[in-house]
Amino acid sequence: MASPQAEPNFTSDVAASTTSAIDPGTQIGPVALTVGNLERSLAFYTGAMGFALLERGEASATLGAGGTPLLLLEEAPGARAFPGHGVTGLYHFAILVPTRADLGRWLRHWMESGYGLPGQGDHLVSEALYLSDPDGNGIEVYRDRPRSEWTWAGGTVRMAADPVDIRGVLAEADAQPQPWSGMAAGTRIGHVHLQVGDIARARAFYHDILGFDITAEMPAALFVSAGGYHHHLGMNTWQSRGAGPAPEGTAGLRFYTIELPSAAAREAVVARLTAAGIDHAASNGVVTVRDPWRNVIALAEQPVTDATAAAALGAAEPVA
Repeated sequence: MASPQAEPNFTSDVAASTTSAIDPGTQIGPVALTVGNLERSLAFYTGAMGFALLERGEASATLGAGGTPLLLLEEAPGARAFPGHGVTGLYHFAILVPTRADLGRWLRHWMESGYGLPGQGDHLVSEALYLSDPDGNGIEVYRDRPRSEWTWAGGTVRMAADPVDIRGVLAEADAQPQPWSGMAAGTRIGHVHLQVGDIARARAFYHDILGFDITAEMPAALFVSAGGYHHHLGMNTWQSRGAGPAPEGTAGLRFYTIELPSAAAREAVVARLTAAGIDHAASNGVVTVRDPWRNVIALAEQPVTDATAAAALGAAEPVA
């Protein structure tokens, strides 16, 4: 997709006429990152993180779990690490493991690989661990609590940032002992959290136009989802209020994928983009669009289940 000729109007009044919710079967698919040194990143992601290498090119690689692609890496030799502060882009991508025991196995492997205890947060809906890759890209590894244990009030889900019961997580893994063999089959990208410049503009784009439901909102953060999930996308201005993207030559997010469950579900989103005057394009079976901070979003009309489909996503990336 070519860069827009004029910046679309992402204000709430433009979006007010769009009232349709995104299909409840929508999920987040593969995330693509720019890295400064592919060999270094592969060592990290296949070693300490436990991803399987599904496909390798001269300057790119596709990683996953259980044969499903989750992460696409592309090398930009010498790219500077993502600065985190004062720019928009990726806050973290979140790897959802199937069970608490899987979270414990991953955590034990991580620490036995020579890394310290990650950051942590018991969010009531989930237990999460936080870290960064060698290029400064934020990562969350988490497990969900059963939906029956989530608390909702007026369409808002109750979340917190309490300490994780680390001993309990490890004990869960020890109670179901099995040798480490990498990220468990069934692991997926659970959500993506972005640093944005303005919460009102994020709400106008992600809720009013794309159609995600708001599950939590505060002055400096917004969480949205489809189908009653706690959040598929998070956005905050904690380190990026009023900021723009990182400069060229910086590692970080290339694009992330929203997986719609059908062509009709995707077409409904595309119709709202068109009505709002937001530029988008279709190629290789993928529709691509940029959010107000030029984060690239790939809209897939079905789950991305193999390396060939993942390659089509990469080929559909918009022109800078």
